[in-house]
Amino acid sequence: MRAPVHTEQEKRLETLAGYDILDTPQETDFDDIVELASKICDAPISLISLVDENRQWFKARVGFEDTETPIDSSICSYAILQDTLMEIPDLLKDPRTSDNPLTQGDGGIRFYAGVKLNAPNGMPIGSLCVIDTKPRELTEFQRDALRILSKQVVKQFELRLALRNQVILQAEMDHRVKNSLQSIASVVRIYSRTIDDANAQQALAAVQRRIDAVAMLHAELQSADKSDTVRTSDYMPRVITLLQAGAPENITIDSTIDPVLMSSEDATNLAMITSEFVANSIKHGFPDAAPGTINIEFQDLGNHRYRLECRDNGIGSSSRKMDSPTRTQGIGTRLVAAAASSLGGTTETEINEDGSHLLLQFEIAAND
Repeated sequence: MRAPVHTEQEKRLETLAGYDILDTPQETDFDDIVELASKICDAPISLISLVDENRQWFKARVGFEDTETPIDSSICSYAILQDTLMEIPDLLKDPRTSDNPLTQGDGGIRFYAGVKLNAPNGMPIGSLCVIDTKPRELTEFQRDALRILSKQVVKQFELRLALRNQVILQAEMDHRVKNSLQSIASVVRIYSRTIDDANAQQALAAVQRRIDAVAMLHAELQSADKSDTVRTSDYMPRVITLLQAGAPENITIDSTIDPVLMSSEDATNLAMITSEFVANSIKHGFPDAAPGTINIEFQDLGNHRYRLECRDNGIGSSSRKMDSPTRTQGIGTRLVAAAASSLGGTTETEINEDGSHLLLQFEIAAND
């Protein structure tokens, strides 16, 4: 016999859909609960059953092979209509379940006890149940344990939903921040064209590179699997593509980037150092449209140790003016030093007849 439809079926199904959990992969947190319920109740079968419109789907299961069954054979669809735990000592003797396909034959189930899973809005979305192949009853301890475990299931659903909403909110924030930064970068570019002071132009260019790197970081965070972390092999090539787009046609930027999962702050500092080196090479290393190459290499050395090496094959010390740094060059140097310090490392720089060279080695915690 099929259970009656819940009196607020539309709202109930909407609540279930809102958790976005139907047809998701197995998860340890839920598997542990049915395993514990099975052991406490000494039952060979335990299920977290979600009652959909035309089926019941099992988020976690012990001792039961199918991942779902038709609603017509759902005993849990009766359990969600009860105010308290529903216990049927012998399914073949209860008019609601005596003709249920799951109870028929030698291997049919004979005992059922289930507690509905109530969402905070009061809507029952399924049940936590234990099942046996012989008639029986639970003890009071087992009934209390089943009630407590059912509340834990709902708490896990709520936690899962809260985390999902947090990810959605973070993605929206990253999208808005990225758009805002891109707008600011456009204003900086426009303003830099209206001034003649070379030092001011270079300072604005440094600001613009920083803004572009952070904007690209937020674009990367939008698609990242883990909040506030990015993979260097995705993020850094995008930064380098942006730098290449702003470089003269005579300069090529090559890169080799190892894949490392890194915090957004560390990734920004890495991009900052790279951007400043490239900008300095473009400005000083290739006068008179001389062709050349800038190479960027980021290596994972193992044990959370990393190496960033930047080189160019420009004119180097053979023709470069070795005067004291300008005010703007000092800003760039301080930016690189601050970024390297934040990463827990220091930079080594060298300018010789073969070009310029920057080396940074640092160590950070796993998935920092």
